[in-house]
Amino acid sequence: MYLITVYGNLLLILAVSSDSHLHTPMYFFLANLSFVDICFTSTTVPKMLWNIQTQSKVITYDGCITQIFFFLLFAGLDDFLLAVMAYDRFVAICHPLHYTVIMNPTYCVLLVLVSWVTVVSLFYCTALGVYLSSAATQSSHASAVASVMYTVVTPMLNPFIYSLRNRDIKGALKRIFWVPVM
Repeated sequence: MYLITVYGNLLLILAVSSDSHLHTPMYFFLANLSFVDICFTSTTVPKMLWNIQTQSKVITYDGCITQIFFFLLFAGLDDFLLAVMAYDRFVAICHPLHYTVIMNPTYCVLLVLVSWVTVVSLFYCTALGVYLSSAATQSSHASAVASVMYTVVTPMLNPFIYSLRNRDIKGALKRIFWVPVM
């Protein structure tokens, strides 16, 4: 599942970056979401796989704090990028004639940067307290199942849900992998 998550999201990033037809705000945000999903999953799954392989649940204090920091950073970025994508679709539907003026490249980059800054300054501090305080009160089996659902399954499905069913992405992937026969 981890490899499907990484390869699926990398495939989406490759399609968006290599096809000039996909250089639009919607695909820019999708590529950023794919990058964040790779990072989000990569903060916990490799350590989890190592723990399963070695039958060990040991993590250093510094490793734990680092993992929590990046986990919360990328979880927040996922949320804010989805909100930015919703705003992009709102503008496209409600103001179609002004869409290209409103969603210009500078504004799109600014929205992504604001997402990063907002997560670091607001979400990280509050979520850290919630995450650390709730760990002792939940069932470990239920927590493990829930953790796998939102750390592995959701990022794995995002490329399929948001884009790989899209004909523009399919066309870009065909152009990337189409090899002419001689």
